[in-house]
Amino acid sequence: MSSLTSDPNQTDVNTIIRPPYFFISGFIAIPDMNYYYIFLCFVYIISLVGNTFVMTGIYVDRSLHSPKYIAVFNLAFTDVCESTALVPKLLDMFLFSRQLISYDQCLTSLFFVFLFITMQSFNLTILSYDRLVAICYPLRYHMMITHRSMLQLTGAAWAFAVLMVLISVCLITRLSFCRSLVINSYFCDHGPLFRLAAPCSNVVPNIAMSEINPCIVLYLPMIFIISSYICITHALFTVTLPQDRLRAIKTCTSHLILVAIFYLPIIFTYSLYSIIPTNARIINLSLTSILPPMLNPIVYVLKTEEFKVSAKKMLRRGAQRAVTQVKTT
Repeated sequence: MSSLTSDPNQTDVNTIIRPPYFFISGFIAIPDMNYYYIFLCFVYIISLVGNTFVMTGIYVDRSLHSPKYIAVFNLAFTDVCESTALVPKLLDMFLFSRQLISYDQCLTSLFFVFLFITMQSFNLTILSYDRLVAICYPLRYHMMITHRSMLQLTGAAWAFAVLMVLISVCLITRLSFCRSLVINSYFCDHGPLFRLAAPCSNVVPNIAMSEINPCIVLYLPMIFIISSYICITHALFTVTLPQDRLRAIKTCTSHLILVAIFYLPIIFTYSLYSIIPTNARIINLSLTSILPPMLNPIVYVLKTEEFKVSAKKMLRRGAQRAVTQVKTT
């Protein structure tokens, strides 16, 4: 487990050593984590049910077939995919002690987990742009935010996210792993993975990519969102009627909560990465990965008036169908 060769200096510099497997340390060294899988199961079920409910509501209710809800649908879809890419493997490690993961499976897991986390950030940025145009340029909203423009924006975000994550994965494939195969994380995390190859390979491009990715995925979107809300706040001061101002604030509340849930914990953890103990970092990052997909649909159902009306319609229709089926049987 600790090494593949006795002396990495004896290996051919042109030979890439790809191990058959890695060992994900996960939560093994963290005390009192034996029943964490119960929490994971709860979070995963709520994430699947909640986001599926949001996607179904948007698909069924024609009143929600607006450009804004294309981004909301995409966020719910991303949340389902992210939870599915991450939580089942965590449960497998807890319930069956399967800490080993093959080289190909590790890179595949890395690709999809980072892809969906990246898309979460981009989706929140797109929703911020929607709110910015809606409040600051209300008369031009239907010209600037159309179904076509939103689909193009979302498609461009997906393409850019795939390209970014693919570059990170490709940079991993050029590395040789000739010593430790233990990944000190709860999944095939990019940083802990490429650092395993540091004694045997040139990891400078990987380090550069690990510095660039947070800037593009976290800090630039966060700067745009903050700038958007500065403009929105300025625009709200020009609104004369209090009820109009209150209505505009309510439309931003759900988005601001989603932004806080996603960005604040992860930026805090990455900013203090070097001083946070490994066990605390693993727990913090696992929570920042699995909680937003669970909380996002709850926030939208509870905080968005349009969706609350749609949810009540769906539940009413479901109850009526259940009653009808009972009567027919």
